[in-house]
Amino acid sequence: MTPETGKPSVPANAAGSGGSTTPEESTIVSAPAPPRADCIADSAGGLTFDLDAPGPGLDLSEPDHWTAALVLRRRGSDDEAEEIRLPLAPDGEGRLRAVLPSTVALPEGRWDVYVAFADAEPRRLVPGPADLRSLVDRRPGPSTSPLSVRIPYATKHGNLSLRSWLRGPHAEAGDLHPDASGLTAHGRIHRVADPAAWLTGAVVEARCRRAPDLVVTAPVTREKPADDAPAEEADGQDFSFTLEYARLAEEWHGGLDVWDLWLRPADGSEPARIARLLDDVVDKQQIFTYPVLPVDAAYAPAQAGPYYTADNDLAVRIEERPPVAG
Repeated sequence: MTPETGKPSVPANAAGSGGSTTPEESTIVSAPAPPRADCIADSAGGLTFDLDAPGPGLDLSEPDHWTAALVLRRRGSDDEAEEIRLPLAPDGEGRLRAVLPSTVALPEGRWDVYVAFADAEPRRLVPGPADLRSLVDRRPGPSTSPLSVRIPYATKHGNLSLRSWLRGPHAEAGDLHPDASGLTAHGRIHRVADPAAWLTGAVVEARCRRAPDLVVTAPVTREKPADDAPAEEADGQDFSFTLEYARLAEEWHGGLDVWDLWLRPADGSEPARIARLLDDVVDKQQIFTYPVLPVDAAYAPAQAGPYYTADNDLAVRIEERPPVAG
């Protein structure tokens, strides 16, 4: 023991010839920060990605000496055809840019975003600032080609991914007004040659997931635009309908019944899934919530209400009403 500290003394040869000790320090090697991509959306459905060059050794003025690509991989798919590579090129300001035009078909699903430099293994990107203002209240122009919707978002692990939809025709859900009797909803039809003719005689179909052949219909009303409506709203695209909960409850026999809502034209052509896609919200289910209200059912007391599915499609669910406490 040393008299000054009361701690065990250390022999001079225990720490080498110098007779002094150096505490062992652990060496921590920090992993490089993942590359970050900024996103800009355009109103047609295209996306632009901007990211920093991988390092000072890359001469962006000599693109023949390097290759880089933004890689999109469809989640859950082992098919190599489900990978899309977009070339990354200098943007003139020291960064790299890749463009995903709306004309490039991106099948529906979730696409994880990577960057690949030369022969290196692709690395996941993390999201930087995103300018999605053009997606808010988006109004697609007249066309019969499928409607392309892509919304970038951060995954629960903080990585960059895209949610893609490809719909044609498409029925965009607008305001929803549920009450004790049922659901009244407004919407607009897109990607049909003659919207007014398409909606004439159309019906809403509620299709039961439990029994695919079980369908309940409700008439569709064409809505006349207001006198002061913009020109793009005066083209006969607006519609509304009321779906009575009691008609769905007639087919309910306990548990959970989900009814998916479709818009079917009178001429028998392809129906349109009713969904809410034309904004910058990737997951409507967490943002747009609606009341679940009591409904009379022969089997047992029930409740019903509209909601958006994980794919942002509109549906109605019917389930048993919980007992009243007390």
